[in-house]
Amino acid sequence: MLGALRVHRIGFGAMQLPGPGVMGPPRNPAEAIAVLRRAVELGVDHIDTAQFYGPDVANELIREALHPYPAYLAIVSKVGAFRDEQGGWVPGQRPDQLRSAVEDNLRTLQTEQLAAVNLRLHSGPSTDKVALEDQLAEMVALRDEGKIAGIGISTADEAQVQQAIDQAGIVCVQNAFSLLDQQDTAVLDLCAAHGIAYVPYFPLGSAFPGMPKVTDNTAVRTVAQRLGVTPAQVGLAWLLGHRDNILLIPGTSRVAHLEENMAVGDVTLSPDDVAELEAGAREG
Repeated sequence: MLGALRVHRIGFGAMQLPGPGVMGPPRNPAEAIAVLRRAVELGVDHIDTAQFYGPDVANELIREALHPYPAYLAIVSKVGAFRDEQGGWVPGQRPDQLRSAVEDNLRTLQTEQLAAVNLRLHSGPSTDKVALEDQLAEMVALRDEGKIAGIGISTADEAQVQQAIDQAGIVCVQNAFSLLDQQDTAVLDLCAAHGIAYVPYFPLGSAFPGMPKVTDNTAVRTVAQRLGVTPAQVGLAWLLGHRDNILLIPGTSRVAHLEENMAVGDVTLSPDDVAELEAGAREG
């Protein structure tokens, strides 16, 4: 469940559709459009995007490929950041900035309501002056006005997630989580206890150079070879089996990779496979 909406557990993340660094147009616009249309053909009913992917690019591609949208399609976006001219991520968490960002999403996507919008939090002195209470209050106001159906929160610790549950009745959380990075287990368990969808980013490990990748792990590669699937499919299948409230939004800009991701639902890990993977993750 994504709030009141029932969605398939494997959705699509649009972050990889724009150009390098999530900036500018895609290298192959026709392929990007084909990916989105093929995703829906394969049963995707949950697309995750943001106005600052591009900026504007991901939303414009979604609109071009899929508008008018199927009634069952849940489009989820996020607010709380902007991009500067160098491609940097700039906090934008004042209530007026959150409202403007939601309205920009609605305009670009040409829709009257988003299924959910995640409030992306930042740390540091630049955002300390914007109380989480005030940010959540604006998100609740936007929900009350019908511009968003549900509220989510992203990059949030356990206390912040609990505050969002109490104040805003959130429907989803987006935090980093993978086989190799389970530091957010307390938040995952909190979400499960409250019937809240948990949508991990970096599901295959950090995207930053030099950081551990699930697909490089020896146990993951061994299990993948035994099952005749890819290491990425094993990492994603582990997440699906780890908790029932986990929703996946793997992203790609290639149709073949999309089809590989969508096939994860057919990958079955035995208890022995899971034990081997988790032992391998502990060993590093």
